[in-house]
Amino acid sequence: MLVGKPFLTVEQIRSRVKELADRISMDYKGNEIIAVGILKGAFMFFADIVKLIQVPINVDFLVASSYIKTRTTGEVIIHADIRENIKDKHVLLFEDIVDTGVTLKYIKDTLLVRNPASLKICAFLDKKTHRQVELEPDYVGFAIPDKYVVGYGLDYDNKYRNLPYIAVFKEDSSL
Repeated sequence: MLVGKPFLTVEQIRSRVKELADRISMDYKGNEIIAVGILKGAFMFFADIVKLIQVPINVDFLVASSYIKTRTTGEVIIHADIRENIKDKHVLLFEDIVDTGVTLKYIKDTLLVRNPASLKICAFLDKKTHRQVELEPDYVGFAIPDKYVVGYGLDYDNKYRNLPYIAVFKEDSSL
């Protein structure tokens, strides 16, 4: 398994996260939001961005998965649901990457039944090439090509999450 040089550097990430936080702060001015981090992948992005958002925030988390190594299983499993009551509240979901969109659409539909005042999505990365459902994030850090990436919370088999940058992952068949 090989992890290449940074595809997105620490500086690029830091700058874009600040821009997103500023935009979210402007869009939600005068409102309180429930910020929901989708774990595990979004933990670094979520921690960095909520520190910069300048409106009142309640923080919650949701644990969901549909991937094993580099492949989606097609089945979404919610391992831990949010605890906040979101009825009539502004909810902003934070996701690491939108790829097929299946997991995020499932989460969005599950939360919409609880009647939030609004529900928007902030995705750190957006990879549209594999999109299987109609879903567009409201806020996007970076649109990326069809590459499997790791770092800044994203993993391969639960490894490489701790990289402070995004790198393209390649499997090494000689190992």
